[in-house]
Amino acid sequence: MSNSRSLASRLGHQDDARLVIISCDDLGSCHGATEGVYQAIRDGVATCASIMVPAPWARYAADQYTGEDIGVHLTLNAEHPLYRWGPLTHAPSLLSGEGGFPRSVDDLWEHADSTEVLRECRVQIERALAWGIDVSHLAPHLTSITLRPEFFDVYLELAVEFKLPIRLPSTISADAAGFPFRQLAADEGIVFPDHFDHDWRTGSRERVLSAFASLEPGVTEIHVQPSIDTAEVRALGEVATGWIDDLALATSDELRHAVTASGAVLIGYRELRDAMRLG
Repeated sequence: MSNSRSLASRLGHQDDARLVIISCDDLGSCHGATEGVYQAIRDGVATCASIMVPAPWARYAADQYTGEDIGVHLTLNAEHPLYRWGPLTHAPSLLSGEGGFPRSVDDLWEHADSTEVLRECRVQIERALAWGIDVSHLAPHLTSITLRPEFFDVYLELAVEFKLPIRLPSTISADAAGFPFRQLAADEGIVFPDHFDHDWRTGSRERVLSAFASLEPGVTEIHVQPSIDTAEVRALGEVATGWIDDLALATSDELRHAVTASGAVLIGYRELRDAMRLG
């Protein structure tokens, strides 16, 4: 059953507290992103990240891990035209015609078998744990299993199985999604932030600073995607410019001042996981 207390109070704060998770996705996707994510956490104000276990640099990311707040970025897409990765399991329905995962969520939804999705996502979590990562949460890559009921069942099943909080949209209503995804998660005792501020377009500076200027009470997750500036990252296309600026933002005094001015308390997903496991 769902817990009627506010998430902030379950975390030991007042109901009107403004708690913020600054999360980084795509750890392990490439070398530049991996270095950038760790810099954003270690030298900046980012508080957690999620690792793309099937991606080419994931094992390196795990080797560089020193106890940071890291979740699993459940990955069923490889969106870059010339940069491919694919499933860890035997999963024919999760392969595109050009090798690796499908590029788009729509292509994935058209062909993916939910049994293969469950098996693949479970193995991604298990491998992260086997690498020694103290997994703090689950977050789908490109929202691929969030807003499709048969795949959301997979997401929820894994959250229950591994006792992990999850990322959920906060600006999409149950009516728009076609099913009450947030209520279903709450009914299973799964914890998730009250608000999720994101834009999958590259570059986050204006959005993030605006978010801190207008925080609502409760737990807000604010997403960035930092990367160091390398030829490898630049080769992925124009998207690299925004990722590089995200690292500059996450390590900037400008963002530190915005956090202080907002009165926000920075937390990670580990706090949510611990509260969830306490019940």
